[in-house]
Amino acid sequence: MNAGRASAIIASGTMVSRILGFVKMAMLAMAIGQGGSHAAEAFGLANQLPNNVYALVAGGVMSAVLVPQIVKASKAADGGESYVSKILTLGGTVFLLLAIVATIAAPILVDVYAVSAGESGVGFTDAQMALAVALAYWCMPQILFYAIYTLLGEIYNARGQFGPYTWAPVVNNIVSIAGLGAFMLLFGGEAINNDIAVWNADRITLLGAVTTAGVAVQALVLVLFFRKTGLRFRLDFGWRGVGLRATGTAAMWLFGIVIIGQIKGVVQSRVASMGEVANIATMQNSWYVFSLPHSIIAVSIAIAYFTSMSRHASVQNIAGIRQDLSAALRGVGMLTTISAFVLAVIAVPFARILEPRFDLMLSMAWVIWAFLICLVAFSAEYVIQRVFFSLGDTRTPFIYACFGMFVTFALLWGASTLPPVWIIAGTAAAVSAANLISCAVWLILVRRKIGPFGFKLIGLRHVQYLAYALPAAAAGGVTVWVLGGYRASGFGTTNVLGAVTTCLAAGVVMAVIYFGLLYLTRNPDFRATVDIVVGKFRGGRGNGGQDADPDGDPNLPGPNAPTGTDPV
Repeated sequence: MNAGRASAIIASGTMVSRILGFVKMAMLAMAIGQGGSHAAEAFGLANQLPNNVYALVAGGVMSAVLVPQIVKASKAADGGESYVSKILTLGGTVFLLLAIVATIAAPILVDVYAVSAGESGVGFTDAQMALAVALAYWCMPQILFYAIYTLLGEIYNARGQFGPYTWAPVVNNIVSIAGLGAFMLLFGGEAINNDIAVWNADRITLLGAVTTAGVAVQALVLVLFFRKTGLRFRLDFGWRGVGLRATGTAAMWLFGIVIIGQIKGVVQSRVASMGEVANIATMQNSWYVFSLPHSIIAVSIAIAYFTSMSRHASVQNIAGIRQDLSAALRGVGMLTTISAFVLAVIAVPFARILEPRFDLMLSMAWVIWAFLICLVAFSAEYVIQRVFFSLGDTRTPFIYACFGMFVTFALLWGASTLPPVWIIAGTAAAVSAANLISCAVWLILVRRKIGPFGFKLIGLRHVQYLAYALPAAAAGGVTVWVLGGYRASGFGTTNVLGAVTTCLAAGVVMAVIYFGLLYLTRNPDFRATVDIVVGKFRGGRGNGGQDADPDGDPNLPGPNAPTGTDPV
């Protein structure tokens, strides 16, 4: 499969998965509530635990280690079939045992990630802790299914079969959406289920089973289509020669970065568990909204340039890396700038899709606004780190991660001192501040690594993007105001249809003005970025021959992000 076609498959699958993921998020809010819902807060904590445990053990390291080993093994006489059987048997055994242990330890993990209210009254109540533990028992088996999905997915990638791995999350979302629909038919919506007192064994069982079933089916898709890899699997407990000793120092530095990220995640989760009105569920969903432009736009562009950077690095072409970095930062900045302004303008009516009351809409909007402060910097940092990974330098990101951890701790401590109703917004602001500081440091580090890379031009272009985004935002804000998106009884906040209409109208107005200005001023980054994006969806090459290479792994450790965010 050529790289252009692979890019189109990956991009289209990601887009559909994100859209359905948003539908699933909205239905979950309709089923159990979000802000002010003790049940949603308990579920948010329980459902993030398997992600955290899995990331702690595997994370991006599995991708960094497995693909090279599988590619190397594919040169053997059996095409790597023996190696694949060994690694699948080993991984399946290890993660089955881990899932069992983590399930048994669910009460301990809930205690680690949440603050119990106790006598202070700030934190999870006893009833919430009990519900979180009960739901965690159902969610913890996801560890095994995430592992199977990742193990098989890396085999698919190494064998050049990208369709099943990319589209399996779509099936996950469809199963979850159907299950949540059944839950609401049987038990009603958030008006009933946000009360902890109504959560009996039937509710817990169905919601927990639906959530885990989606992840299980996601893994099952790859099992059913495994023949497309051209390999056959058989149990093989002869694990000598798997190559774990040969993973190298680079993988160990990556593993250290993952561990540091999880330590920060524990602290952040404990701080967030003390929030009131806006809660952990609000933070997770606000982050999902915030990360949409990053995952769809920044990651796609970064993967394309990461491939080119890696090729330049292989022949020590530092000048080529500088050009790639400058172009990537300009292209990503152009799209994330307007994305940040669009999301800021429509934050209140957008929150109506998940929240039924105006006060809850405002509480979620404050969290989204706090996250948006760092959107451009967050995506820029992601791009900059790809320079170090392309050069095989994972030690520098690890050393900085150690420093960044203490910066994040200090900021989160500040958030924990706020009144409970502001703790979640404060936590989001702390994450944004950490990413702004981090991005500034990374700009210095990358200049020392590769020399001058055109920062003045990058800065000038970002000023231009801001200048174009401001009138677009003003027009978008007027559109939302006219449609009642900032009033409790307005058209844009009364119901979901009005909210969606308002968001779409404001988004179209802002896009026309912003991209119209870019077009009229013949901005070169606009044309270059359009060529890359269009090239992806046409299955061909964009301008400059930049293509997404599946070996350019987007799951390598990246900037600071809230714990428990779903990477799918």
